[in-house]
Amino acid sequence: MAEVAAEAGVSQGLAYRYFASKDDLYRALVREALLSGALPEPMSGTPAAKLELIVSRLLEVRREHPEFVQILYRVLSDRPAQSDLLELARKRLDMLMKVLRSLIVEGQCTGDVADGDPDQLVTAIVVYLDGLSRLALNDPDRSRKHFPDIEIVLRMLRPPAKRRGSR
Repeated sequence: MAEVAAEAGVSQGLAYRYFASKDDLYRALVREALLSGALPEPMSGTPAAKLELIVSRLLEVRREHPEFVQILYRVLSDRPAQSDLLELARKRLDMLMKVLRSLIVEGQCTGDVADGDPDQLVTAIVVYLDGLSRLALNDPDRSRKHFPDIEIVLRMLRPPAKRRGSR
C-alpha cells in the first residue's frame, strides 16, 4: 500500500482510509474495470456500424491495455476467492454476447452482416478476441509486432458484396 500511496501522491494513511488492504484496492479496480466495459454509449448508426464499433473497441482494449485482460483472466481463474467478481464478469460477458447477437441479427436482416448462425458468429468473435488476449499473455513481443488489423475480424462479419475491394 505504501507504493500505491506514493504512486497516487497521497499519504499511506489516506490510502488506508479508502482501502483496508491491497486486496480491497485490487477488487475495487477490477470491479470498476468490469463495470466500465467496452460498450460505447450511446450508439447510433446501422446495426453493422454499431457492431463494427463494439468489435473495434474490444480489439483496441486488447491491443492498448493487455494488462486489463490479464486481470480478467486472473479473476476467472481464482473462482473461490473472487466469486462476486466472477459473477460480475460473467454477467458482463453475457450482456456483451447478447448485444453482439442482436446487432448481428439486425444486420443480417438489412443485408449488412454476413449470413450464418448468429450464435456461431458471436462465438467466433469471442474466441478470436480470447485468442488475441492469450497471445498477448504468452508471447507479448509477437503480439505487439503482429497484432491484427480490425479489418481482419470484420471480414467474417461482412457479406461478400460489402467486403473492401469487392465489387
